[in-house]
Amino acid sequence: MRYLAVVLCAALATASVRAQDAGVLKLPQDIEFKGPLSGPPQTVVLYGDPTKPGLFVTRVKFSAGWKDAPHWHPDEVRTVAVLSGTFYFGRGETWDESKFTAYPAGTFYSEPPKAPHFTWAKDGDVVIQITGIGPSGKTFIKPAN
Repeated sequence: MRYLAVVLCAALATASVRAQDAGVLKLPQDIEFKGPLSGPPQTVVLYGDPTKPGLFVTRVKFSAGWKDAPHWHPDEVRTVAVLSGTFYFGRGETWDESKFTAYPAGTFYSEPPKAPHFTWAKDGDVVIQITGIGPSGKTFIKPAN
């Protein structure tokens, strides 16, 4: 875990220098989420490209009631900050409402590579910000028959 923290700090420091050199600036009114207005999550890439190697920053907006089935991400490093709403997070390969923990706005957490989990925007709209080292992706876990 200590290695993860060192790698992430180094990556963020490097990104900060690059961002200043490249002039990256995203004001709130300039951030446009892509996707349907309701239903599946909307996303916006703020920095980098999550499909390629290297640092990326994205935001995801979940509409009220959205349930994200059990899945995992391959990212070597992946952190999440809850920007608004309450994000319900459960660990495991099977949807189980007894395993949810409520993460209110301001919560920060990390996800190990390929760690199975599921999420829910149970109480209302939720916006999270993901910082990771790509390439990223999402692999859904098929339910056992």
